[in-house]
This record gives sequence, structure tokens and C-alpha cells, in this order.
Amino acid sequence: MQSSLILGIESSCDETSAAVVRAGTDVLSNVVASQLIHANYGGVVPELASREHLRAIVPVVREALHRANVTYKDLDAIAVTEGPGLAGALLVGITFAKAAALGAGKPLIGINHLEGHIHAVLMDSAHSGTWALNPGPLLALVVSGGHTHLYLATRTPQNTWTYRNIGKTLDDAAGEAFDKAAKLLGLPYPGGPWMDALALHGDPKAVPFAFAQIKEKRSGKTAPKLLRENLTHEDDTRFDLSFSGIKTAVRRYAELHHMRDRIAAHDAALRAQGIATAKPTGDALTAALAHFDTETLNLIASFQASVTGYLTRTVMQAAEHFGAQGILVSGGVAANRELRQRLTVDAQEAGLPIAFPTIALSTDNAAMIAAAAWPKFLAKDFAPDTLEPTPQLRLG
Repeated sequence: MQSSLILGIESSCDETSAAVVRAGTDVLSNVVASQLIHANYGGVVPELASREHLRAIVPVVREALHRANVTYKDLDAIAVTEGPGLAGALLVGITFAKAAALGAGKPLIGINHLEGHIHAVLMDSAHSGTWALNPGPLLALVVSGGHTHLYLATRTPQNTWTYRNIGKTLDDAAGEAFDKAAKLLGLPYPGGPWMDALALHGDPKAVPFAFAQIKEKRSGKTAPKLLRENLTHEDDTRFDLSFSGIKTAVRRYAELHHMRDRIAAHDAALRAQGIATAKPTGDALTAALAHFDTETLNLIASFQASVTGYLTRTVMQAAEHFGAQGILVSGGVAANRELRQRLTVDAQEAGLPIAFPTIALSTDNAAMIAAAAWPKFLAKDFAPDTLEPTPQLRLG
């Protein structure tokens, strides 16, 4: 008897997660084990990530089943992230999922991590019926530390989804730019949440950052091979982005304004107070603010305003160009306060519905993997026994 339950497993980067979701919408459990060890290195170390996944995968899955009050025999399928992501990290999740599916006699479903992020929003908005009557495509922005992509997402008559990539970063992801800029300024890792919290205390117009306009690429002999592969539609206009320039601009500003000693002092003070691995809230945020001067806070606020403004402009231009009927925003950077505010205001002015995931579902988690697996389960789109990690897996 079908119970509509799917166990999702996510291990693409530095979060080990397992979740049980019913019918792609009702989250019965969602357990996430974060790897704090990477804070010591200012970024994710792939070898350490794989090792931490090995330590966490069994207890995390066991806890997810316990919280949902189910056993393997109650499940209809097991879903796992197959890519994109770190090869070793993906391998841990896939190996466990394959063994569990074989042992429990359940089908295995491979999920694209990027599609999972999109379904984090669709899952949250399913109960409201926001998209139920939308005949046209939705514009989906997936923006995180590893990805910045724009997709046109369209529901098929079979209630599955198809995706067309219409834009992506040509270098750094937006979240990566946040983290790298934060590291340059002596902030803890991951730096994105800290930049967001501290930006409230600076002047967003103090430093006039600018983004170069990327010329729209079209298919044909003049388009680079990297961009031609997905341009098979009649309208192949693209809305690509670039974030490496603003990261370099932050470094250059700090050098020209002789901020190196102050940045080193910030970093040393935060580490001495044990704030280097803390979240930017409460006492930790208050203590951090005591160490940052006005110029640094202005730089942080200006950086955030520039990045969120750039993302908002690009999203709205793409939505207008392709006639999108709504906007979905997901990924770790979707938790950014200013990005949510800007996109919400502009979408409302354009008369477009817009949806974000909850803060908990913005970052990597297994609930989104289980949600994305539900349409595939109904379509009997199961993974072969030979499923392997695909670190560069694409969507659309």
C-alpha cells in the first residue's frame, strides 16, 4: 500500500541531511548536520567534507526516520542528490542511499541539487495554490555559495517540471562573492549571514560599486561554445552574471584605504572571543559590532546593496523579457534580508507573484530533495543501480 513517503538524502557540500516528506509537500522530519570544521579554513575543504559526511550519515538518517516515526518498510522510495557538488561528498550520500534502497527493497531516485532548491519553494507554496493556475513559465533564481542560475520552470501535463537555463554566473557564485568579501574583511565563515547582519549598521551608498553590463549572448558563430549548448530555443537571449569583479573591488578598496591592520584586528578579536564560529545574532553580533569601525560597516553595506541590486535588476529584466508568470527564489542567498525585500517590492510593482523558501529550507537540506523526487516517483523515473556522483551535473 502506497504511503506517499520518500526519504531524501543530501550530501553535496558541507551539510549532511536526511528528511522524510509525504507526497512532496508535507515535511515529517528534516535533520541537518552542519560541518563547523570548515570555519577554521575560511571555506569548504573537500577532503574534510567527505570525512564529516561519513561520520554523520548514519545517525542523521536514523534521526530523520525516528522524528518522522517511520521505518524503511513504510517508505515508497529513497531519493539522493546525484549532483552537482563535491565528488567525495556526493559519493557518501549515494553509496548510503543505494545500500539502503537495496536492503529495503525500495526504488532509488537520483535528484539534481539545483532542482531540489527550486522544489524547496514549490513545496512551501503548494498548500497556498499560488502556482496552480499559472499557465506560463515561472522564473526561478537559484542563488547560493556554489550556484547562481536563472531558469524558466514549466509544469508539464504530467505534473512534472521542465527547466530551461537562461542565465548563470560566468565566474563566482553570488554566495561565494559574499563569503570571499567577508573573509577579506576579517568576518567569520560562512560570511554571507554576517555581511547581511552588519550591513544594517552601514551606509549602502558610501562606496559606489558597479557591475559591468554583460552583453546578451545569442546562439550562432558569435556565441561562445560554453553558452551555445543550451541555446536551442527560438528566443535564446541570455541573462548571465559576473561577481568576480566586485570581490576584487573590495580587496582594492581595502588596500587603498589602508584597512589591512584593522581587518587583522577584527579577525583576531573575533577569534579571541570565540565568535569565529558563531551565528551573527544576539551577544555575538553585539560583540562583533564593537570591533568594526564606520568605514568597514559602510563597505559591507555598500557591497550588499550592490550585489542584491544587481541580482534584482537581472531577475526582473529576465522575467519581463520571457513573460514569466511568477518568480521563485531559492538557495542560501535567498535567506538574505535585503535581497528578499528588493525582489518582493519589484515583483509586486510588476504584478508578479513571488515566493521564497523558509529560512530553514533556503540552505542545503534533504526535504527539498525528497520534494523534488515526488513527481519522479509518480512518473516511475527511477535511478539505475549504476548511479554515480556527477559533480558537474546540469539542469535544463
